[in-house]
Amino acid sequence: MRKVIILGAGGRDFHTFNMVYRDNADVEVVCFTATQIPGIDKRVYPSSIAGKRYPNGIPIYPESELVQLLKKFKPNEVVLAYSDISYEYIEERRKIVESFNAKFVLPDLKKTMLISSHPVIAVCAVRTGAGKSPTSRYIVNLLREAGTSVVVIRHPMPYGDLERERVQRFATIEDMEKANCTIEEMEEYEPHIRRGAVVYAGVDYANVLDAAEKEAEVILWDGGNNDTPFIKPLVHITIVDPLRAGNELTHYPGRENFKMANVLLISKVDMATKEQLETVKRNIKEHNPKATVIEGVLEVTCENEKALKDKRVLVVEDGPTTTHGDMGFGAGYVVAQRAGAKMIDPRPFAVGSIAEAFKKYKQIKTILPALGYSKKQVEELGETIKRANPDYVVVATPIDLRRVLKMEFPSVRVSYELRETSKTTLKDVLSPLLEQLGAT
Repeated sequence: MRKVIILGAGGRDFHTFNMVYRDNADVEVVCFTATQIPGIDKRVYPSSIAGKRYPNGIPIYPESELVQLLKKFKPNEVVLAYSDISYEYIEERRKIVESFNAKFVLPDLKKTMLISSHPVIAVCAVRTGAGKSPTSRYIVNLLREAGTSVVVIRHPMPYGDLERERVQRFATIEDMEKANCTIEEMEEYEPHIRRGAVVYAGVDYANVLDAAEKEAEVILWDGGNNDTPFIKPLVHITIVDPLRAGNELTHYPGRENFKMANVLLISKVDMATKEQLETVKRNIKEHNPKATVIEGVLEVTCENEKALKDKRVLVVEDGPTTTHGDMGFGAGYVVAQRAGAKMIDPRPFAVGSIAEAFKKYKQIKTILPALGYSKKQVEELGETIKRANPDYVVVATPIDLRRVLKMEFPSVRVSYELRETSKTTLKDVLSPLLEQLGAT
């Protein structure tokens, strides 16, 4: 029997186990590791999901303990199962694993895809923060305007009780509150919910898919980070970010999305340089020449933008985009610059885990990432804002952060939506599917 360790970040790792290892009698998964997300280690993957071969469940350890785990368990294989990491980072892990005479494995991502009885549209990306969320919302609106019912299945974010989160359904803000969703979860679910869409997520995606299929004609897979779909898509759309030109080939598994997609949407074309766009298009021509290419911009709007001129502002951005997404800035930064505001450097005012994030992610200098994976971290975020004492807070998170974090300063909300700029559009791409469904 092969002993296996699965390296993860609380999502793709569990799905890979469920699809590839759970019922494999030749394998014993001795543990998971967890990284990227604070507070998701030191848990146990429950036996109710792991199956009868794991009556005590499967322990989850910090990935920082990988060397000790290799010594303790002496695995035959170590499987890497999380997203938005460079191939350079992967090679570092490979060298560590192979130094202990274990095989280092990247799973066959196509073998981890469930098969749906419904048409599936997948929205994925080459990096976190490329523009998946506005694209997903745009497609949901297209489908609903055509009279087609659609349910969103979101990439997993099971940061709490894994048994309770096996299958999650969100149709109202109250559903999120009852589930004690983190800021990161709400950022992905709430924009869909406010537009009347139902969102599913969870831990065991065979069960998630079964429940979602009962509610709609079409499934929209709303990907996380730059991960590949958990369900085999009929239409696979991958967002390419020209502001990080070349990253479509250097990061895992975004490169797989880039090569597998039948539609590539180049976002932010208005912000990219000519050289950046040329790099992206050259890579498309070389690595996925058969893909339909669409171009678009993320239109950034702000309530009361004029009020920011010459004011000291603290810009609060989407957390994952600016941290492990390597962007370092987002829509709020764009608005603050455009408005002629004086941006506060939040680093001297950061406390606790927020201060640690600045130490880890050196690219963040003039914005505050909206990290909120726990109640304590939300409190630290609030304290950081208070210590900065801004004239205005620029709230550029996908949700209105003011709903979950009490602000004692004036604030403005920044939003961004997809606008296509190319002759070929997403509606053109989806027309054959809509005709097949008899949509108007």
